[in-house]
Amino acid sequence: MKSFLQIREATSKGKVVFKKKINRIDVEIYKETGRLPFVAFVDGDRLDAFRSQKDAELAAKETIKALTWN
Repeated sequence: MKSFLQIREATSKGKVVFKKKINRIDVEIYKETGRLPFVAFVDGDRLDAFRSQKDAELAAKETIKALTWN
């Protein structure tokens, strides 16, 4: 039986508009339908939903910068 998390992630992902590795960490941005159409995923975990792709990219970069301190 599938868990709730697996069902939610399977239905929430739309079309990939941005896929890149930043500091060896996978970043993906999906375009969905709805009020906030761009959803950012960092290393497979959902970060947040944004109004524009640019906002999603900046948030992903800031998150990676904050989480990786070298």
